[in-house]
Amino acid sequence: MCSFLNIKKVKYLLVLIFLTFVIIPIRAKIIQDADSVFSKDRTLKAEDLIRGERLFFGLVYLQNQAINCASCHNVRESDTLNWSPDAIEIAKKYQNKSAADLSIVLLKPAGKKMAEVHKEFKLSPEDIIMIKGYMDQLADSGLKQNKPVITNLLLFIIASFLLLFSIVDLMISKILKRNWINYVILLITTIFITYTLVIDGIAIGRSQDYSPLQPVKFSHAIHAGQNKTDCIYCHSSAKSSKTAGFPAESVCMNCHFVVRSGTRSGVSELSKVISAYENMKSIEWIKVHNLPDHVFFSHAQHVSAGGVACQECHGKVEEMDVIGQVKDLSMGWCINCHRTKNINFQNKFYTEYKDLGDKFHKGEIDTVTVDMVGGIECMKCHY
Repeated sequence: MCSFLNIKKVKYLLVLIFLTFVIIPIRAKIIQDADSVFSKDRTLKAEDLIRGERLFFGLVYLQNQAINCASCHNVRESDTLNWSPDAIEIAKKYQNKSAADLSIVLLKPAGKKMAEVHKEFKLSPEDIIMIKGYMDQLADSGLKQNKPVITNLLLFIIASFLLLFSIVDLMISKILKRNWINYVILLITTIFITYTLVIDGIAIGRSQDYSPLQPVKFSHAIHAGQNKTDCIYCHSSAKSSKTAGFPAESVCMNCHFVVRSGTRSGVSELSKVISAYENMKSIEWIKVHNLPDHVFFSHAQHVSAGGVACQECHGKVEEMDVIGQVKDLSMGWCINCHRTKNINFQNKFYTEYKDLGDKFHKGEIDTVTVDMVGGIECMKCHY
């Protein structure tokens, strides 16, 4: 046992010596060399920023396709989960740092995953200065949004214009010699405008398919699906409170005290959680499922008393990387559920419904649905 401990001490001593006399001096030399190269003051011109953008997108060194930052780091908003940090996150992190600091991360990254991806990177100091200039510009402008070429609003405006044109042409201008063309335009545009107004009017206050970018790239597919984490473990208040709530950072750290690097995300996203925990600062998650202020909804009522599974309202969250609202959460959707949803009448919660209880136990009725216990009464939800 003593010899084993001595061997262990020798190993630790050798590692300490290696760090002290090899790794630390090499890193210090890299930083010193980088500082000397990047110490010259330089004002970037417009063409420098353009070249920096082209370098970021891999459009300069075409013989080396490895140098393409945008292939891993989004510069546009996306509805799919990219495990690498977005370009805006990196840009903001290094906005107040020097190009020398960025040079070390690009050419001598410490992380295993980054070192593997960046091993073919060959960039000159001038290149890195220009990339840094583009990233500083990106930090101020933010991610670009992907806007569709034709939107419903544009189609509505065009339809309104054509409707007005046809009315004026029939009554005054007489530009079109064939009146049937105006009648066809009137018919089509009237149907389209009416349909749009009705559908959009019904959709006011609803957020179906809403899927906002979260401050941390958290995947339910990994946690709830791959790792089989119970929803209630993170959203513990769902069984006893009106809201399901967001898990505290201490809940995350129950696992991530040990798991410090994701197999796909590396350390960048987990470092946000760890930093928030260590600095006692809450992560500002964005609520996805929202109801109008005049609607009362209780998770405890549905989860504990009703025995409703999370997936019935939230969809198959265990398959979602980016969480989004699946159902429209409309009043009609809720009422239809209450009219068809059977309740467990053996639950003690329902002991006060004596008349229904007598009928149920006598066999006069074989099921009890939510609407039979007041589930569609206005005051239940709009108190």
